[in-house]
Amino acid sequence: MKGLVRLFWALMVGTFAITHLVQPQDQLGFISLDCGLPANESPYTEPFTNLTYTSDAGFIRSGKTGRIQKDPGSNYMKPYTVLRYFPDGIRNCYDLSVRQDTKYLINTLFVYGNYDGRNSPPRFDLYLGPNFWATVDLQRGYGKEEIVHVPRTNTLGICLVKTGTTLPLISAIELRPLKYGTYVSQTGSLKSLFRQFFSTRNRGIRFPDDVHDRDWFPYFEDDWTEISTNQSVKDADGYEPPRDAVITAATPANASEPLIVYWPLESPDDQVVVFIHFAEIQSLKANEIREFNILANGKIDYGTYSPNKFEVETLSNPVPLKCDGGECRLLLLRTQRSTLPPLINAMEIFSVIEFPQSETDQNDVAAMKNIQAAYGLDIIGWQGDPCAPKQFMWDGLNCSIPDISTPPRIVSLDLSSRGLSGAIAPSIQNLTKLQQLDLSNNNLTGGVPEFLANIKSLLVINLSGNNLTGSVPQILLDRVKEGLKLNVQGNQKLCDSSCKKKFPVAVAASVPTVAIIIIVSVIAFVFSRRKMSYYADEHASLGRRNRRFTYSEVTSMTNNFERVLGKGGFGVVNHGFLNDSEQVAVKVLSQTSAQGYKQFKAEVELLLRVHHVNLVSLVGYCNEGDHLALIYEYMANGNLQEHMSGKRESSVSNWATRLRIAAEAALGLEYLHIGCKPPIIHRDVKSANILLDENFQAKLADFGLSRSFPVGSETHVSTDVVGTFGYLDPE
Repeated sequence: MKGLVRLFWALMVGTFAITHLVQPQDQLGFISLDCGLPANESPYTEPFTNLTYTSDAGFIRSGKTGRIQKDPGSNYMKPYTVLRYFPDGIRNCYDLSVRQDTKYLINTLFVYGNYDGRNSPPRFDLYLGPNFWATVDLQRGYGKEEIVHVPRTNTLGICLVKTGTTLPLISAIELRPLKYGTYVSQTGSLKSLFRQFFSTRNRGIRFPDDVHDRDWFPYFEDDWTEISTNQSVKDADGYEPPRDAVITAATPANASEPLIVYWPLESPDDQVVVFIHFAEIQSLKANEIREFNILANGKIDYGTYSPNKFEVETLSNPVPLKCDGGECRLLLLRTQRSTLPPLINAMEIFSVIEFPQSETDQNDVAAMKNIQAAYGLDIIGWQGDPCAPKQFMWDGLNCSIPDISTPPRIVSLDLSSRGLSGAIAPSIQNLTKLQQLDLSNNNLTGGVPEFLANIKSLLVINLSGNNLTGSVPQILLDRVKEGLKLNVQGNQKLCDSSCKKKFPVAVAASVPTVAIIIIVSVIAFVFSRRKMSYYADEHASLGRRNRRFTYSEVTSMTNNFERVLGKGGFGVVNHGFLNDSEQVAVKVLSQTSAQGYKQFKAEVELLLRVHHVNLVSLVGYCNEGDHLALIYEYMANGNLQEHMSGKRESSVSNWATRLRIAAEAALGLEYLHIGCKPPIIHRDVKSANILLDENFQAKLADFGLSRSFPVGSETHVSTDVVGTFGYLDPE
């Protein structure tokens, strides 16, 4: 169970079983960064695993390159021979693009190798986004942190934080997508403790033998007996352990004795999730039975179990296990009727790690990145999450953080005396909760934009000491009358509304007439084009969208519509896999459905433009002849109605969970009402349309019956209840 020793093996080429010529393997979705590798040496193929590594230069804005001093007799794989270290700043962060709501195995590897000649291994903290992940201590010269994690946005921040006098460093970052239904945890993410197979061999296993590039290490006790097979062993659950890890197994040398596996915890308070891989790898005679009971630390009873013949099955504890005294024990105990001792092929141990701090509102994050790019701001502290954790908040920002479960919002932006030039960046208007804006003492030019008046929360605007020109917009001056504090002093060419430019009378008189003619002409042209386009092909608007699938692709992803999840007014909902890894729900329109192309088109167009953590995401759609289908993210725990009616083993019975689900559903509705332009009414809110993901996070579904609020000159919109009767928004 010596995890650090095993890690050292993993870094050494000679420890992996390369028993065959490496063949090209699918690396779809893999991210393999060689940290510190010069960009001109990227990419390259690592010869022992055939993995393609790229430089990390495009994923971080700070740090310097170091190279380890190789010890005599050591032979590190290439990705671990160079590193990136961070002499500047407290927090330095990688910004990775990932697939939202996809389960990843994330590896971070660290090799000190005395790169600085000081013989002083560093100690520092590691963060995932705004949340603490682990303390990295390289006293042994190397380290590794591995986690199974589901990003809730399409970006992932990995941050190294200086905590003492030594400098943080990193050698490699590796992300591997996993199948959605594997490594399920009721709460939190899963931090790897170790992964082992039971064999007397002394070599580890990783890619390409493991298609997910997991590190497996052999483990065996003196009072065990090894059994093995040369036959193939199938996978039953999607975990896909490598063949070499399951064609061997351990049994007790004394067939009447139990088989016991012990392991220590990093902390006595750790809660553990165990994934045990079992397969019967012996051909049993007619009168032979292998049956045993499985107990974890005397608290979790898996019941009586018989392994499948030449098929690996994975068992895990549904409730995290807490081990007294910081040591856990797995006990396999032969039943009375069993003629053979228990066996175990492989196992993986994880501790549950909670990441409670929400990331900053993604619209605010995007706005700050656009502002940063617009002005070319290279501020060392502007890395990672802008607002959280609070001690690493970006310089010049102030954020509202009501509680850790609510995404922080940026309420103050101070960019005074930063040498800014050019116009006032339009992205500022996307900071919709901004209360104070200070752009003073820069070299800003152009006019004062009207959009500043549209930020309803703004209380203070300081534009003094710039080179702004023209007049202050009247709409902004009206806000000043309402209490907005506006400072524009020091802009020599800027004047208020009393500054009027005179035009020749003839030109001035003709402007309204010309404007009216132009506007009417444009409206007529656009209307005629829209009308012609509509009658030519009503379906064409969907055809121009992305994320479109063919009917054959829909058939393939559902395995010919093999597994039905449910039925509704639209049609049948089937389970499917996208790229053999991401689970999806596929809603196929029935030819007898009362809801037709109109509702299908409405739902596609709506979901392609609205995005919120509490709305079910649309992955794509099929629009091929009579075949209409919607492909959604998969919600592992079904809908709320099933839990409330007792059709599922309810995990929403406690008050706190019910309250959270209600609040999350309300947040989805709030976004539709307030965050969308124009606002949207759902018209069919009910428990059957509140879906729950693997963590029982609530998301609203079924938008095909939604309508927009009337805006501008519109006077009417249908608000009739549609579908089966549900809750109708009061609007």
